[in-house]
Amino acid sequence: MARTTEHKEGKATVKIIYRVDKTLKDGSHPFWIRITKNRKSTYIATGLSLHPKYWNEKATGYKEAIRRKYPEPVREELLVKLKQWEDKYVNGEKELANTDEVYDSKDVASKVAEGRNQTRRIGLLAYIDELVTGMVAAKQTGNSIIYRDLRNQLADFLTDEYKSRGADLPFIEVTVRFCNQLETFFRQRGNSDTTLSNRFRTLRAVLNKAIAEGVAKAEHYPFARNVSEKHKFSIGKFDTSTQKRAINRDDVRKLEAYQPVGTATGAWSSQKNTAEVERLQLAKNVFLFSFYCGGINFVDLAKLRWCNISVEADGNLRLSYIRQKTGGKFAVKLLPPAVAIVESYRSFTFNTLDSYIFPILETTAHITEVQINNRLHKVLGQVNKELKTLAGRAGINTPLTTYVARHSFATTLKQKGTATAVISQAMGHKTEAVTAVYLDSFASEIVDSAYDSLL
Repeated sequence: MARTTEHKEGKATVKIIYRVDKTLKDGSHPFWIRITKNRKSTYIATGLSLHPKYWNEKATGYKEAIRRKYPEPVREELLVKLKQWEDKYVNGEKELANTDEVYDSKDVASKVAEGRNQTRRIGLLAYIDELVTGMVAAKQTGNSIIYRDLRNQLADFLTDEYKSRGADLPFIEVTVRFCNQLETFFRQRGNSDTTLSNRFRTLRAVLNKAIAEGVAKAEHYPFARNVSEKHKFSIGKFDTSTQKRAINRDDVRKLEAYQPVGTATGAWSSQKNTAEVERLQLAKNVFLFSFYCGGINFVDLAKLRWCNISVEADGNLRLSYIRQKTGGKFAVKLLPPAVAIVESYRSFTFNTLDSYIFPILETTAHITEVQINNRLHKVLGQVNKELKTLAGRAGINTPLTTYVARHSFATTLKQKGTATAVISQAMGHKTEAVTAVYLDSFASEIVDSAYDSLL
């Protein structure tokens, strides 16, 4: 234990040593930290090692001693980890040296261990749980779902790859190697580059928050901050360029013509087929309604209520709603195919004008924002899965998603010669500065005529 002193305390030395006197099972020798003060030393194992063929015993320091023929990026990663170990104990020594205390080499080791235990008090999954709880309390349900999804994926990964680590992982073990293994895990599950980018960006945000709150140490940060940190994990390597997919009008007609059927056989096939047809029909209706209604996105579509539909003087139906993402107000002329979809649900979902049109949300079951967002997240995944099934059965080569419906709407109008600015207004593209100046000048009749070209 450190004691107070009236004289200037001398400094301890911290050094990385290569223990050739100890040989591991794979033939490598371990690296240790040696803390020396007043000719007394304390040794701490780093858990890092190197085969002697990559070590130059004549070099003066470990940076020069690790031969350059040691494969990259493993060599660079080893150097970084050794530097982190060295810095950790050098900083611990400095903290003690700046105090009016007598200390020895063991006190330096204890000082660092104290800081290490502080950062290990909360694991990665537990910290994400705290963030999710805070987001839910702040009604940031969209973000809470994203963070919770990452948490669940990480839990699966730890179960598969880190069985010996227990149910959680300390932040100190979220390393470059961890990220590389996690990437492999995600790819084995069939995740795209865009999905990987989103998940690793969320993980990076978690680490940034943890460091800011003192839960994690900045020196353990595994993500590259600039091009010089080539040894670290780069999120920028993922190809996130949006693949613009759209189907042509003929493919839309193929989807319209296809009548969903069940494919189950054997026991309970009747019930299974009924459920399958309902799922496929919902996916088909969601896609076509989006296509015929300005590319309305899934969340806005699912939240449509019967009060959002009005009858105009000429007897036509008009859909009015506010887009959740931008707050933009939309008034869409309902074309006959869209009217048919709406009317197909009237006898099932209409109780009052406040009832939801599509059988996705229920006013009595999905009350809180969390319940609504959880339901939408689940059904969207289901709809996109069924849309891919529909594409295969209808002879459409492009994998269908709800986004494809939105893009197909815009592409179809463009192919019909509709001005880009009119399309922009129809879709609510307020960020298109070139056309934003002119959007208010279009009469609703012009936009309505643009929708007619979809037929």
